[in-house]
Amino acid sequence: MEIENMEIREDDLSGAETRGLIARHLADMRETSPEESCHALDADALQDPSVTFWSAWIDGRVAGIGALKRLDAVNGEVKSMRVEDAFRGSGVGRALVRHIIRTARRHGLRAIWLETGAQPEFAAARGLYASEGFVECGPFASYREDPHSVFMRLDL
Repeated sequence: MEIENMEIREDDLSGAETRGLIARHLADMRETSPEESCHALDADALQDPSVTFWSAWIDGRVAGIGALKRLDAVNGEVKSMRVEDAFRGSGVGRALVRHIIRTARRHGLRAIWLETGAQPEFAAARGLYASEGFVECGPFASYREDPHSVFMRLDL
């Protein structure tokens, strides 16, 4: 899917717009999930060397964010996927997921994983991931069974 005038760029998280979207993402996660079930990374954690972070821009405005965290030599995790409210339903999220999948393949990963919410507010995200080939699975890495979490995997 190609969105006119959209640019996805690797982001160093120094810009106020990007940091603002991360802050809104974290606030929303805390509103919908108990603290022990919030696995979203803040801006500092997203600057870890194991994480590559991207922002999507349309007409000079941040439209979405997403990251890929390398778990080991062959596995990665999708982190911090969020589309700015004004751009929801426009294909920004799908473009970011596809960008992350392409990058993971290019770097030789064999699978990418993710954790998302089980609540109704996350239904659109779960549908997006499923439509891109992710399937539900059990917990991975340091995650544990949690009624507020859905775990998904995509074999590359």
